[in-house]
Amino acid sequence: MRADAVRNLELVLTTGARMLADDPATSIAAIAAEAGVDRRTVYRRFASRDELLTAVYEARLDAIEAAVEAARLREAPVPVALHRYVEGIVGVNRKWPVELSKMRLEPQIWARRMRAVEEVELFLRRTTEDGLLRPGLPVGWPGHVLGQLLHLASRELRELSDAQAADVIVDTFLRGFGAA
Repeated sequence: MRADAVRNLELVLTTGARMLADDPATSIAAIAAEAGVDRRTVYRRFASRDELLTAVYEARLDAIEAAVEAARLREAPVPVALHRYVEGIVGVNRKWPVELSKMRLEPQIWARRMRAVEEVELFLRRTTEDGLLRPGLPVGWPGHVLGQLLHLASRELRELSDAQAADVIVDTFLRGFGAA
């Protein structure tokens, strides 16, 4: 793809993510107008609204997978990996604010999402084993709460950079679940 085509595609996808997060019924025409591209440009790339929506979700998953990989959850020291992960996901949530739970009916997308969730759950077990989280918490609970903190902070801490928001989230998470 030409550089301008890549730029337009990224713009359409990020604009689509933002607009679809606000209104799931947003039309392709509205997304194209907001992105500053012709509607025909969008339709040349995506035959339907569903194709555009799938591309938005896939782009979000690509970004999540990149954030998980960059955090080095399996090998980096736990505090470092936790902060990297949280900072990366705050950035993903801000750029791609659509909710992936709407993609349960897309088996490939849902499987990718669940692999990322499992990677984080494995990391949180390692975090407990390393003594950063207290043992005995209900299975999956720290991961669910961390996900909610990420979601909330991505919306409510807009005045903070991704790194600053990660500082707040990690501190809140560890104070709530940290080992005494």
